[in-house]
Amino acid sequence: MVSMETTSRTTPVGARALPGSNAGALRWILLGAIAPISWGSVYFVTLHWIPAEEPFTAAALRALPAGLLLLAVRRRLPRGAWWWRAALLGVLNCSAFFVLVYWAAKLLPTSIAAMLMSLSPIAMMLIASGLVAERPTVRRLLGAVMGLLGVVLLMAGAVGAIDGWGVVASVTGMAMYALGSVLAKRWSGQVDAIASSSWQLTAGGLLLVPFALSFEGVPSALTATAVLGYAYIAIVATAIAFVCWFGALRHLTAGQVGLLGLLNPVTGVVIGVLLGGELLAPWQWLGIATVLAGITIGQTAARRRRAPLVTA
Repeated sequence: MVSMETTSRTTPVGARALPGSNAGALRWILLGAIAPISWGSVYFVTLHWIPAEEPFTAAALRALPAGLLLLAVRRRLPRGAWWWRAALLGVLNCSAFFVLVYWAAKLLPTSIAAMLMSLSPIAMMLIASGLVAERPTVRRLLGAVMGLLGVVLLMAGAVGAIDGWGVVASVTGMAMYALGSVLAKRWSGQVDAIASSSWQLTAGGLLLVPFALSFEGVPSALTATAVLGYAYIAIVATAIAFVCWFGALRHLTAGQVGLLGLLNPVTGVVIGVLLGGELLAPWQWLGIATVLAGITIGQTAARRRRAPLVTA
């Protein structure tokens, strides 16, 4: 795996190059897109391969192996303030987030959960305006609104009973991950994406272990299919996905990366069509097209101008 430390080599210490300042922006957009696409596949894998009713165990088996794998690759431990930063990011982006998303999926129809999570680009833009001085542009806000509209069209007709606690879990998880992503971006000039991902995943996984053992006990013998499912989620949809996501956040604005997150529900639906034999109505295909158009619109503004360095 290639180290994502290019910013520290080309930018003075304490400074961060604003996105769009080089021709490599497209590369980071494509790399960043790997994360939500892989997350979208988790729905299918969880439904068909992973045992149900064990949210803490499933979250721990997702985060901890991924964190230890990246830690073995990077071979670097946190120093100084990064001990508490890793713990905080581990809670926001891993342990609490994974469990809240699971509960939201159990308590809410998929359509409602997806619509609430599609608010994350707007949340990331608002948080980034305060934490990293990135003002949301009209084009990115328009892209976020189009993405939300597209998700609504995509999930139209699948609405069911709405559980209030499910809404709370979904909105809380969305807000926590938006905050965690922006905080990781704020601190990204100090460590590379592999190191920060390894620390927060390991911390988040370790925090989950006592809850998993207390509430769900020692995991029972897993089938070969379940082991394969956990391995895919831990390696592809977590370890690789986190490095791509937080690597992209080093080089793109929070708004750009947040918009890429809208590929998550689109991927989940498309996999359902390709592997699950599901059929989509015309307005759902229109929803997919609207989401993709919104993402594209939101990526273009920063690539047309050069911006000065901003001191962290």
